[in-house]
Order: sequence, then structure tokens, then C-alpha cells
Amino acid sequence: MAALPPEYLDPNTPPDVVVTDVLPPRIDDPTLGVGLGQRDPDIPAPPTDPAHRLVTVGDSLTHGLTSGAVSRTDLSWPALLARCLDVPFQAPTYGGPLGGLPFNIEGLLRKLQERFGDRLNALEVLALPVALQQLADQNEDYWERGDGSRPPRTDVRYDNLGIYGWDVRDSLSYTGGRATARIAANPAHDDLLGAIPSNDNDIAAWSVLAPFGVAATQIGSAAWHGRDGGIDTLVIVLGGNNALRTVVDKKILWSGDGYADLDRKGSYNVWRPTHFAAEFAELVGAVEAISARRVVLATVPHVTIAPIAKGVNPQAPGQKWRPGSRYFPFYVDPWIDEAGFDPAKHRHLTHQQARAVDSAIDQYNASIADAVRGARQRGRDWYVFDLCGVLDGLAYRRFIADAEATARHSWSARALPEPIADLDTRFFLSDRTGRLQGGLFGLDGVHPTTSGYGIVADELVAVLAAAGVAAKHVDFAALRREDTLNQDPPALMTTAFDIATPFLARLVSRSR
Repeated sequence: MAALPPEYLDPNTPPDVVVTDVLPPRIDDPTLGVGLGQRDPDIPAPPTDPAHRLVTVGDSLTHGLTSGAVSRTDLSWPALLARCLDVPFQAPTYGGPLGGLPFNIEGLLRKLQERFGDRLNALEVLALPVALQQLADQNEDYWERGDGSRPPRTDVRYDNLGIYGWDVRDSLSYTGGRATARIAANPAHDDLLGAIPSNDNDIAAWSVLAPFGVAATQIGSAAWHGRDGGIDTLVIVLGGNNALRTVVDKKILWSGDGYADLDRKGSYNVWRPTHFAAEFAELVGAVEAISARRVVLATVPHVTIAPIAKGVNPQAPGQKWRPGSRYFPFYVDPWIDEAGFDPAKHRHLTHQQARAVDSAIDQYNASIADAVRGARQRGRDWYVFDLCGVLDGLAYRRFIADAEATARHSWSARALPEPIADLDTRFFLSDRTGRLQGGLFGLDGVHPTTSGYGIVADELVAVLAAAGVAAKHVDFAALRREDTLNQDPPALMTTAFDIATPFLARLVSRSR
């Protein structure tokens, strides 16, 4: 492969990142064209009649986070997939005055609309920041001192083991006991300007792991299901948080020494491909020890497509860095006006940095595909779910709105079912007239809406069909009716963002 010209490259990119300007082809065959080899004699036979039909391990996407909070876990992609499979499925639930942990932006806007209606007069414009603070304080109080601070349930061992904010190392090493110790070491305090409750990620982790005990890890909890009668289908969706913070933080911190240390890895927000490969190999070893009939490993999406990273070109608004490119010159927070963007003032990524992150993710996904390929050659019934390809196929500003980029990269769209065909991947905007754009990503610009989660579940139905597993497809007409953000868009969203951008920006920037 020919080296890219210097203007394509960021000089701080590590040497093990193979930076390309090529869009990898979508993986349409979840077997990767590899038939099942003869099972190694030292590999235990899979369970013949597993007690647990579906178990899922992952981060916020699996947990079911949308618009800043884990709220309707019954509408997460694992729960929707369980519906399609018609199997029982247990997931934790989360309450609170806004509905969910840590902070439900949609719930906030609904509360504001209850108080002010669908438009604001001059006096209400002045009252809005006070109302925002009051609602935020109620949310904080609930999780730090109210019912949300009570010990989680321990009588149900959940099938959905997703924990928001977690990366590959967390899944392997972070225990329930560590979560409780961190909560105890960082006592909650009432913060007048607070919105996100203290210890929110550890509260979330403990809510999932508590039924399995203080020594339990996320992967260890999946292994418990394997010992308790075995697992029919185990789906692993991890790795997104090994790169996601780059677009949330708008800076690049490549992994270095201590990347595998729970106490040190927070210094990094994107893993070098060699570091990711080492950690994922450890994850694969742990998954191989779990008694599961079949395993599905998901690829990592290109995080630069998420609308939390808004591509801008202040010199030529709406135009890419070069004609036919996938990339805009800069990537900024979604509330920054394109014409007013100033690289000396506003935090941002360059197109060279975005390309380097995407290229690293391509190498992550090569490691994931290699793991599936090797497992199948050894007789394990493993499959790859190309979540990266799904998001690429929906990328609105990168491809759908740019015919030249579409042609140059031989890109093909992922057709949306008719009931949600009007939705796209732009940052969600709405006012009293209804939804203005977006609809596949929630109000945090990172996580899918209910309709978006339906796409993930439906794609997994197709993956499982290749494994001979019968399942019905998602009923998108019915799901659209359950998608509150798209079915009844918040009337005050645009107004609230215009008036209270610093407050809401802080919420969105905490998305993980």
C-alpha cells in the first residue's frame, strides 16, 4: 500500500497505526468464509441444551444508554434481540426524577416542556437556567442521597451485562468490589452546579455486578451463566471506549505505559493497535473458557461518524477537506457554529487526527476478525457482527450527502426500513414544529435512539440466521411508536440549546 502524502497525516500518530485513506469493505458474511474446522480435542463440547438463551457483554451500547442515560433497558438492542428470539432476558432497571442514570437529557427537556409549554416568553427565557439547575439538583439528589443510592438488587443475575463507559480492560479486570470501594472512597456531596451524580459509572457497574458478588468481573459474570447450565448465544460488543473519548474530548491521547492498568489507563483515550490487539487477545482467551454454544464478536464503529463530532469547514461551509474525501477539515462540538469556528478558540480534531483514529479502529477490527477466523478454524461456532460496517452504511454527512465521496470509496448505503426511513445520523434537532434532522442518534450525539437500537438488533437477527438460529425481524413500525424521541420530539430542544448551551454542553461532553 502506497504511503499517504504528509498532508494526510498527523505527526503525533504512533508508528504501529497504519494510516490509510481506504474504506474497508463491509463484512457481509459473519463466518468470514471460514467453515467450522474439526474441534480441538482439548476444547470442551458446547452445551447441548443451554439454560441461558442470550447473554450480552458490552459497554454503553449494550447497556442501552441513550440521550445521556441508561433508562429504558427494555428497549436496548439486547432486549429487542431477545424479543426477536422470543427468549427470556433479564436486565437492570433505572429510575430517577428524569428517568435514568446518569442524566437523561430527553427527560430534562420533557420536564421543561411540562413547566413552560412548547415556547418561551421573555420572562420564561430568564427563568429557564434556574429551572435547569433545579431539575439537575433533583437528579443528583436522587442518585447520591435518595432511592438511587440504595444497594442494588442481588436476587437476579442479569443476562444483559453491558456497563456504560467500559473498555476491554474493564471487562476483564474491574470487579464489583472495586466499584463499591470507589463509591465509598468518594462520598457524594451536594453540588449546587452539579448535574452528573458522583460515582455514576461505579453505581452503574455495581448495579450490574452486585448479583454476582464483589469478586465478579463483567466477563466473569458471563462465565457464571456458562457454569449455570450454559449459554446458547453470547454476544460481545466491546472496544468502542478504546477510542470514543477522542471525539468526546476533542483531543488525542494515544495509549502508552500502563494502558492495561485500571489505575493508569485513564490517561489515554485511544489505544494503539498493538495494545488493543494484546488486550483483545486476553479477552478472547477468557471468552473461550465460557461454556457457550455460539459466540458473536462485534467490530468497533468508526467513532468519528457519531454526531458528537461535527465536521466543519469555516472557509467553505459544508465542504470536505478535499472533494471526494470522507473527512471535513475539523471536527468540533455539535453546538459550534461552522462559520464562527476558530481553531485557536474551540476544541477540535483535525482531519488528519480523525483519519488516524479511524485507521486504528480498522486495525482493531482486523484483530477481531482474526479472532473469529481462528476460533472457527479450531471448531468453535463463532461469528463476526460488523457493527462498523452498519454505521458506515448509514453515515449521512460522510457519504449520503456527498455523491463524490460515495463514488470514490465504492460506498453502498444500508437501506432503512420504511417506518424509520426518514431518520439519519446527523445531530438530533427539534422544535415545536417537530424533528428537524437526525433521529438515529440520541440527544448526547453518541448513543442510538430506540430506532437506532432496533437496527442493531435486526442486523444481529441476520447474523444469527447464518448460524441457523430462527428469529423474527424487528417490527420497526411498532418500535417507532415506542421511540419517544422521534415519535414526540421535544419542542424546546433547539431553544434550550440556544439559551443554555454551556449547561447542556457539559452533559453531552460527559457521554461515554
